[in-house]
Amino acid sequence: MVKVVYEVVPHDGGWAYRLGDVYSEAFPTHSEALEAARIVAAEQQVGGDSAEISWQDDRGKWHEEYAEGGDRPETEVVDGHRIVRSADASPRA
Repeated sequence: MVKVVYEVVPHDGGWAYRLGDVYSEAFPTHSEALEAARIVAAEQQVGGDSAEISWQDDRGKWHEEYAEGGDRPETEVVDGHRIVRSADASPRA
């Protein structure tokens, strides 16, 4: 199973979450960035329709594959020293 880790970090004069080297938009506060990361992590748990997909790797090569709609990754939100696992990643009401 694939694991997706979103990390909340200072970015562009505010706060953002990132996945690898890709940053979200900047948020004015840490708590807004953390909440946005939790929402994105929770959305990763929602299954969709199976489909043919194409994607580009970090070397610029395109790939095509069949993606199962119910094959969802494990998610994690990392906030400094605190880790929020996918079961806890749902947004707070």
